[in-house]
Amino acid sequence: MLPWAISLRNRSLRISGRDWLWQPLQVSTRDTDLVVLMQESRLLSNYPWLLGWGPRHTRVAYWGHGRNFQSAAPAGWRERWKRLMLGRVDWWFAYTEATRAIVEAAAYPRQRITVLNNAIDNSRFAAELAAISAAQVAALRQSIGAGAGSVVGVYCGSLYPDKRLPLLLEACAVVAAQRPDFRLVVMGDGPSRDVLRRAANSPWLHWVGVRRGPEKAAWFRAAQLYLSPGAVGLHVLDSFVAGLPLITTDDALHGPEIAYLLHDENSLICPGNSAAYAQTVLALMGDLARRDRISAAARAAAEQYTLASMVERFTQGMLACLQAPRL
Repeated sequence: MLPWAISLRNRSLRISGRDWLWQPLQVSTRDTDLVVLMQESRLLSNYPWLLGWGPRHTRVAYWGHGRNFQSAAPAGWRERWKRLMLGRVDWWFAYTEATRAIVEAAAYPRQRITVLNNAIDNSRFAAELAAISAAQVAALRQSIGAGAGSVVGVYCGSLYPDKRLPLLLEACAVVAAQRPDFRLVVMGDGPSRDVLRRAANSPWLHWVGVRRGPEKAAWFRAAQLYLSPGAVGLHVLDSFVAGLPLITTDDALHGPEIAYLLHDENSLICPGNSAAYAQTVLALMGDLARRDRISAAARAAAEQYTLASMVERFTQGMLACLQAPRL
């Protein structure tokens, strides 16, 4: 518990098969100058603030994506409602530049948007990567039959349909047919695990389950590529910190962090089919200079998208909001 924080007990309601949440903010925020709300339609406690029923001196800000990037019905009533509420705040804290574009497209003033560049603290992961020895890397690569010149691709994350594991495996089968020394290491678990189980006999595939801490870092050190054709989010920071070129697709249900990926600069983004993905992987495997260039740009991006930078942006945004006139 933070010494300066006030703990509140949320109340959960289930209405028409959907979970709604009430956060009792009004009592604890009666004398505050600024309230920052998560942009979630199910937070019933947001609406008094959005409808102007809070104290007149209190400014109200949103922190969010702008829209649901994973919505199966982007034209549905939930997304329309979210757009309707989008401009009813004094300030916007946007996850990324992708969110800024969404908010601006709704005619919200650009000067009232602070782009946070959502991040987590990757200092521990960076330290764990640095602590992995060359002998550990060599042993891991030997354990999967990857020789000195072999290229290893790594996937790390939850296993569920939006991650496009069938596409990944189909593409990697094509890659392995042309480059028999290629290996794919999959870290993670989830409801799509059976996709991997059905491919378990593939000699190039190694599903190692969930790995965290130094074990995760060791596999990243043993790899040269980060392969994630499906939805990407904050794990793009793993690829940046490790200096691994990330290859994804242009039509997956990505999170707002897709804005961090610049094609042929710090990553590669290709059409969403297995043939295009396989050819993109093979082309990068065969071009060491390009691979090194993208790897260096990824490491540079890791210095840009940090928790410290995000905190600084949030602080400056709050100060700017408090100094600006009410909308």
